Amino acid sequence: MKLRKLEPKDAPRMLQWMHDPDAVAYLQGHFLEKTLQDCLDFIARSRDDDQQLHLAIADEDDIYLGTASLKHIDRQQGDAEFAIAIHPDAMGTGCAQAAMEQILQTGLTNLGLHRIFWCVSPENRRAVRFYEKGGYPQVDAQTVNAERYYAPQLVSQLLWYCVKNT
Repeated sequence: MKLRKLEPKDAPRMLQWMHDPDAVAYLQGHFLEKTLQDCLDFIARSRDDDQQLHLAIADEDDIYLGTASLKHIDRQQGDAEFAIAIHPDAMGTGCAQAAMEQILQTGLTNLGLHRIFWCVSPENRRAVRFYEKGGYPQVDAQTVNAERYYAPQLVSQLLWYCVKNT
C-alpha cells in the first residue's frame, strides 16, 4: 500500500465507492449524486489546493483503493481535518489503517501541524470500531473548534477524535 497523488485513472473506482450505499451511508456529502466528471474535477482541483491534501491509496499494482485526505489545512492554527474513504473491495484489508497512519504522519511531520482532528457519526459502528481499535482518542468538539467547519447542531451529534504532535 502506498499514498500517491490522485490521477484521472482513479476516477472510475472513486465513483464506485461513491455509488455504494453502504460506503457512503454515514458521510456528509451527497456522493450518490456524483458523476465521473465530478470525480475528474475533484482530482484536478486536488493538485493545486494548498489547504487540502487528497492522496490516492493504491496497492502494489497501483490500483486505487481509496482516498486519504487532510482538509481545511490551517497553517496559522497548525491543524487540519482528516478524512478517509475506502473502496468496498479494499475494506478489511488493513490498507485504511496503514493509509491513516501515513497521512497523519505526513501532516504532523512534513506539514508541521500540531493537531489533526476528525469526526464520525456514532451510528457508523464500523468506523467507530476502526478508530477505537487504532487507539485514537475521542475529544470534546470544543477542543478542535469544530464550529469553524460544521453547524453547531451537527457538531453535537458527532464523535470527535484528535491526534497531536508531541
